[in-house]
Amino acid sequence: MVELIESPFEDLGTLDQRTLDLGTLDQRTLDQRTLDLGKLDQRTLDLGTLDQRTLDHRTLDQRTLDQRTLDQRTLDRPDSPWVTIVWNDPVNLMTYVSFVFHTYFGYSAAEAERLMLRVHTQGRAVVASGGREEMERHVEAMHDFGLWATLARSET
Repeated sequence: MVELIESPFEDLGTLDQRTLDLGTLDQRTLDQRTLDLGKLDQRTLDLGTLDQRTLDHRTLDQRTLDQRTLDQRTLDRPDSPWVTIVWNDPVNLMTYVSFVFHTYFGYSAAEAERLMLRVHTQGRAVVASGGREEMERHVEAMHDFGLWATLARSET
């Protein structure tokens, strides 16, 4: 008599189905990974946009720095505007201060009087503006006349 031996290959159909199911699972996993990579690519694109914004911001910062450098160069220029300021003092008479403004700066009598009154009422007056060296000469001349004077960088 022939004995039937169970073959280990009997469930090949089931095995094939499992392989097919695994293939489907692998395809789903692959699709999911592709989708995830797509998200990653989108994130990379977003990071690229962020990097571009950072680059644009750095460019803006560089432009701001360049403007500050330009402003500093403007401030350091010797021909940038300076002013001579005459200060009120308890010693000199108002008529003498008007006389100095009229004779030294060449102001009309009315303008010299107006500047003198500004010194007297407000405590100081800007009497000249120009380059630094010229303003230094004016300050020294005012000192020679016995007036209190200083120079400063012009606010305008």
